[in-house]
Amino acid sequence: MTEPNTGSDLAAIKTTAAEKGGDIIINGQKTFISNGINCDLLVLAARDPAIENPYQAIGLYLVEAGTPGFEKGKKIKKIGWKGQDTAELFFSDCRIPAGNRLGEKGGGFMMLVQKLQQERLMCCIIAVAAAERMLEMTIPYCKERKAFGKPISKFQNTQFKIVEMATEIKLGRTFLDKLIMDHAEGKNIVVEVSMAKYWTTEMAMRVADQCLQLHGGYGYCEEYPIARAWRDTRVMSIFAGTNEIMKTIAAKFMGL
Repeated sequence: MTEPNTGSDLAAIKTTAAEKGGDIIINGQKTFISNGINCDLLVLAARDPAIENPYQAIGLYLVEAGTPGFEKGKKIKKIGWKGQDTAELFFSDCRIPAGNRLGEKGGGFMMLVQKLQQERLMCCIIAVAAAERMLEMTIPYCKERKAFGKPISKFQNTQFKIVEMATEIKLGRTFLDKLIMDHAEGKNIVVEVSMAKYWTTEMAMRVADQCLQLHGGYGYCEEYPIARAWRDTRVMSIFAGTNEIMKTIAAKFMGL
């Protein structure tokens, strides 16, 4: 979905998929695409230039690696998630059969929207699990690390910080578990999952920052897992729709 100048606004994508002689001709560029370098088959969101309504113009298309006109760009160097393949993709008069369109013509936008609820729920799962793991790493360290003759876990400030983080994580897990059940039952939780995506990811960032602080100077060293966790957590408020977009969605459904 994502393009150099288009992220969370799906209706604004510029990559085109024009019908010509029973084929689809694709032109455009994508960026920040997970598994872009390694993929053999991708599902591409593109718009039909012959349709004016941006919501009805979007379609989803299957494009195989090696198709003429489809080129994989460089692997993007990121702050975190360095083990994950994130890439640029380029399409120049890339011709695919019309049968490679997924679903009905013009139905791409709705298919994307229907699955975004599930994607953002996955973001919540990642965020809560990450926060739980970071706290699990930090508590034993605080019990072992000594300052002024006693473990830093015995200082009131450390205890308060750990309890505060544990409370936020519990709140996030409770909210998440309820949303998973609602989603499994087929309920529409667009508003709630938008709220949860922004809150749990920002909670995970707060936990990451505080856990690193409790590790002191060692927390800033690459060999300590908390340093990598802190770096990896930062992107959570950006991918799958920025947290600002999540709040906008919730506000819209609240009639604001």
